Parts: sequence; C-alpha cells; structure tokens
Amino acid sequence: MERLLAGTPLRSTVGKLTGTELITECRLRRDVVYGDHKDLVDEFRARAKAQNFTPQVLQNMAAENAALREALAKTKADLASGRERVRALRRAAAELSLELEQAREELATARQITRLPGPRGAARS
Repeated sequence: MERLLAGTPLRSTVGKLTGTELITECRLRRDVVYGDHKDLVDEFRARAKAQNFTPQVLQNMAAENAALREALAKTKADLASGRERVRALRRAAAELSLELEQAREELATARQITRLPGPRGAARS
C-alpha cells in the first residue's frame, strides 16, 4: 500500500491508485484480499482519495507522451517540408525536360538546312 501511495510500485506496471493495483502489488488473490483484508482495501482507497497526488509512474508516462507528441509534430512538419521540396524538384525537372526536348528539335532542324557554298573565286582564309 505504501509503495503505491508513494508512486514507487514494484509489481504494478500502471501504478494507479486502485484496489486492483493494490491486489497486484501485494500478490494476493482477490478473494483473500476482499474476504480477509477488506478493511485494508478500504483504508487504501480512503488514503488514495485523500492524497491529491499523481503517482510518479503516471507523471513519467505523461512526460513521455508529451515528448512523443512533440517528436511526432516535428516529424510531420519535416515530412510536409520534404514533400514540398519534391514537388518543386518535379516541376524543375519537367521544365528542364521540355527545354532539352526543344533544344534537340532546334538542333535537328538546324542540321537539315543545306549550307550553300561561299562565293566562287573568293579566297578562303
């Protein structure tokens, strides 16, 4: 009972201030606790209710939850930023692809032009 109230349970994984957690902590069967030690369960409940305290286990879980939420928010922001960069790179790649195709067409057109020989009799340098 004292370990649960202090927030340092040994056997209880949750650490809540409930009768079930008390039974888990003391490793007794439910029928034994409620049959022979009902007064201790009632005392525990009264002390837990009077104690306006959040067990350390729950405080740790809340802190971990907050840290995970912050990490998730940062990861979502990074993902959104990465997606925006990918969109910009796709646009740039599409534009460059169009420009390359136009340059190839211009080059092909320039190769089809027949060059006329220069004036006759003119000295070539």
